[in-house]
Amino acid sequence: MSFLSASILLFLVMDPFGNMPLFLCVLKEVPPEKRQRVIARELLIALLVLFVFLFTGPHLLKILQVSESSLRIAGGIILFLIAIKMIFGQTEELLQGTPDGEPFIVPLAIPAIAGPSAVATILLIVGQEPARWPEWALSLFLAWVSSAIILLLSSKLDRIFGDKGLNAIERLMGLVLTTVSVEMLLQGLRLFFDNNKV
Repeated sequence: MSFLSASILLFLVMDPFGNMPLFLCVLKEVPPEKRQRVIARELLIALLVLFVFLFTGPHLLKILQVSESSLRIAGGIILFLIAIKMIFGQTEELLQGTPDGEPFIVPLAIPAIAGPSAVATILLIVGQEPARWPEWALSLFLAWVSSAIILLLSSKLDRIFGDKGLNAIERLMGLVLTTVSVEMLLQGLRLFFDNNKV
């Protein structure tokens, strides 16, 4: 996987356009002058969580004795399910259990940004080539910065695109992610059969 493809994949999985309605809904009770600070704080918490998994991922996979083919197949399936949800699903279920007042960590940092899908993708990327961790760290940071800009501008973008526009963008991103997930699944299957040839 190249640096650029890893960055794009992580950006798609973080799904900033899909998370915008969630951020706007959760933060509607927060005073407007304080919203940017809350979003920035939640983004930084999410980045910290993702970097923890970036650095501990290879050791975790080694302990679990997960093969590269299994990792690719599992990653393809997970990304495919995420893509289907982006195309047909909604983000409202993440609001269940949201505490009143200002959100802290849940649900914006986790699971909206640093959710199971983002963590699984990081484990998948770094697990294939752990020696390239500086490259993966930079791609994670680039994807995070791109997502952060979109989410910090969420109020303005919502006025520009509206609900229909944001839904269309999220579905388009889901379609792109579908093709990535299928390719990853096929790579995993090819690797498995190559390694198990009699």
